[in-house]
Amino acid sequence: MSFKVTFIGAGSIGFTRGLLRDLLAVAEFKSIKVAFTDINKRNLEMVRDIQIEASTDRRQALKDANYIFNVVRIGGLEAFESDIEIPLKYGVDQCVGDTLCAGGIMYGQRGIAEVLRICEDIREVSDPECLLLNYANPMAMITWACNKYGGVKTVGLCHGVQGGHKQIADVFELEKDEVDIICAGINHQTWYISIQHNGDDLTGKVLDAFENHSEFKDTEKVRIDMIRRFGYYSTESNGHLSEYLPWYRKRSEEIKDWIDLGTWINGETGGYLRVCTEGRHWFETDFPNWLKDPALEYKEENRSEEHGSYILEGIETGRVYRGHFNMVNDGIITNLPNDAIIEAPGYVDRNGINMPVVGELPMGPAAVCNVSVSVQRLAVEAAVHGDDMLLRQAFMMDPLVGAVCNPPEIWQMVDEMLVSQQQWLPQFKDAIESASIRMESGDLLPTREYQGAARIKTKTVEEMQGNRDEANRNAGEADKAKERPAQ
Repeated sequence: MSFKVTFIGAGSIGFTRGLLRDLLAVAEFKSIKVAFTDINKRNLEMVRDIQIEASTDRRQALKDANYIFNVVRIGGLEAFESDIEIPLKYGVDQCVGDTLCAGGIMYGQRGIAEVLRICEDIREVSDPECLLLNYANPMAMITWACNKYGGVKTVGLCHGVQGGHKQIADVFELEKDEVDIICAGINHQTWYISIQHNGDDLTGKVLDAFENHSEFKDTEKVRIDMIRRFGYYSTESNGHLSEYLPWYRKRSEEIKDWIDLGTWINGETGGYLRVCTEGRHWFETDFPNWLKDPALEYKEENRSEEHGSYILEGIETGRVYRGHFNMVNDGIITNLPNDAIIEAPGYVDRNGINMPVVGELPMGPAAVCNVSVSVQRLAVEAAVHGDDMLLRQAFMMDPLVGAVCNPPEIWQMVDEMLVSQQQWLPQFKDAIESASIRMESGDLLPTREYQGAARIKTKTVEEMQGNRDEANRNAGEADKAKERPAQ
């Protein structure tokens, strides 16, 4: 069989190369057409060295595409840095900053503006029945905008459920395939509401198992405390989860009580920014050595757990695949809003992606999710309409920003972030002009020089060269959504 797959943001060589490996591991997919497109010509030229057809002409790459993978990072590290550093001046200490909180909200403003232009191209030149598979963060916001305003059927994909599933199996000393789960909620706040092994319900035993695990009792303190308070384990890493909630990062002197610095994702201040910065520098320096590594083998046993290839396999071959997907709710989770993007179990076959009704989430987890959904809705509408009042309200309603900052501080923070990121925010032109006048007036609230409660120095290339294996791992972690410079 033959069909066309396009990768947008394909300069993310590690992640897109892995997704392509997964696709070519399917026996029936040996004749598919693949197009890579990226605005970053230098990265794209490096991709071409691996003998992949590539183009900086997005519409050409999208022409007649049946499936499209979106892996862009709008604004690149320049914008990402301001997502982290400006909020720190106001006391907002983020670990990742790409899903919620100040950084995630601004990431959404940049991403939605660009992804709606991508959707316009898709509607005009791609196959009318094409499916957009979104891997870019903020997952829920971008997937929401694509479905509501982009006119393109979009599913959001994330591997958080698989990672937590493996952890749960580990704490019970079981193999992952021995543990049956139902996980539901919203992306990065999805809850394992049912955990079973050979018909035995393990859901109520999770807290004790994690508290007594030799590693997780130290690295997953926020997630364990959330089980203690809300009764269920949440998908996202300790550092990620800590910045979506109002309790764990609001007092700088308490942050280290809840995190672990052994791995960035467990709560390090600006941890993902550091890893991405190191990863980019390493990628640019060490890429010639990557080409000397053994070629990827397109075998089933080398296939990753990323959902993308399995979705295409299910649709094209009819083989049934069960995964967890981000889709418009429409009654799947009955106590979350119908317009929200939820993450829940689904099945894929020749009929497409089918999502069974989960019913109600437990009240506590549903309450946590509903707060975030309100922030996401405000942020999506702000990005689509260039409405800075809605943007400010999203910041105010964000759990961590609201816990740390008062309204005047939030207003000034938004002004500063709009001005800093104006090259990626054409929809806010008028608001940015007004914000610039206020920022230049000199009549500003005091801010502080603050590096965060748990900052680790970014390594130089020379320092990374001492351990190439570790540097390659970091580059892989940084590579999910590739940076995209301003146009």
